[in-house]
Amino acid sequence: MKYDVTVIGSGPGGYVAAIRCAQLGLKTAIIEKYSVLGGTCLNVGCIPSKALLDSSEHFHNAAHTFKTHGIELENLRVNLEQMIARKSDVIKSNNDGIAYLMKKNKVDVYNGLGSFVNKNTIKITGQDGAEQQIDTDKAIIATGSKPINLPFLPVDKNRIITSTEALTLKEVPKHMIVIGGGVIGLELGSVYARLGAKVTVVEYTDAIIPTMDRSLGKELQRVLKKTLGFEFFFGHKVTGAEVQGEGVVVTAESPKGQTVTFEGDYCLVSVGRKPFTEGLGLENAGVQLGERGIIAVDDHLQTNVPGIYAIGDVVRGAMLAHKAEEEGVLVAEIMAGQKPHINYNLIPGVVYTWPEAAGVGFTEEQLKANGVAYKAGSFPFKASGRAKASMDTDGFVKVLADAKTDEILGVHMIGPRAADMIAEAVVAMEFRASAEDIARMSHAHPTYTEAMKEACLAATENRAIHI
Repeated sequence: MKYDVTVIGSGPGGYVAAIRCAQLGLKTAIIEKYSVLGGTCLNVGCIPSKALLDSSEHFHNAAHTFKTHGIELENLRVNLEQMIARKSDVIKSNNDGIAYLMKKNKVDVYNGLGSFVNKNTIKITGQDGAEQQIDTDKAIIATGSKPINLPFLPVDKNRIITSTEALTLKEVPKHMIVIGGGVIGLELGSVYARLGAKVTVVEYTDAIIPTMDRSLGKELQRVLKKTLGFEFFFGHKVTGAEVQGEGVVVTAESPKGQTVTFEGDYCLVSVGRKPFTEGLGLENAGVQLGERGIIAVDDHLQTNVPGIYAIGDVVRGAMLAHKAEEEGVLVAEIMAGQKPHINYNLIPGVVYTWPEAAGVGFTEEQLKANGVAYKAGSFPFKASGRAKASMDTDGFVKVLADAKTDEILGVHMIGPRAADMIAEAVVAMEFRASAEDIARMSHAHPTYTEAMKEACLAATENRAIHI
């Protein structure tokens, strides 16, 4: 078979790229090494973790807030098997949905490991070892990433686990030690903390979610400690982990250089992810790798080999599903002769704990480091009527605007539905709105989004109404 475009990898970047290529009239194929489409995000990442986060949040609310709402329950218990089964149903529904979209858009699907024979020929090796080849004018590499494994933290997938195994545990841990204070560790730690586990976070830096605005990490740390009993150990360099019977002993070096140990029954290693390019035969096509194993690309996401592009986690930038989707669309449209554009500064980041944390644009730390004159406005959810009604009063919205022009430079929020509310900030910043612009727009009452308006009012001559 001969194709205009072949996409290797069917995660959010890959399948979206395939759909957009097909929409633009390109004969398109997509290759997925597993038997189902969707990649890490759908099968062992974004979607299943959110399913468990929702289920565990229901349980936590039933145990801790239902009585206040006038709902009384007896003999409340966790049916983890059913919780995991529901998660699996959610995954299958999305798998089926992507398969339908491939058929709808007439994208040919190949299951097997795709590898380059040369720049225009791709070999597909099935799980049974059978091989076939297809020819393609252009190719998009969208093979994503995998968890980083450290040599002194041997993952046995039983007691010392990654995020993948954490999605299918047979029991609620008594004490889960989480190595890494980033998004994955905090989200999955939250799942099991809500179900009754003690959670200890061991982090090398001095804060959780260190890449986001520091005010978010500080507030999230406070809330997770208060509501779920999280323990945090910062500035600790983990040096090893060992399974001992039905438990795990983690050793680390404290900020004072002392050796300390943590004992639990599970250890979740969540120290980041790395690009997955193994078995692609990049050398056969002449594709060069850049720093840290990423695929080197230009501003159009084209590799050093004309006609071969790469998107998502295998290239530079944040490892986010929606970033990969935008890049998939961009590459497809470039191939079709269009001139699309991505503003990487306006790709939001989200942490799906509760409260949720989200941010877009420059952080306050970045503005200070760059010497940018700015003004800040903040509004706490404890002053929001809607938040009081739902008993979700932790957190705030912070708006950063240019001191002279009032253009919004960054928005950082932690609170109820922040993952959804951040979209208003993205829209505003894409159209270069000022804080005054948002402050003068009507926001329905009572809603959580009123906090965005109030924060903008606070940033413009301290005019917030409800504080």
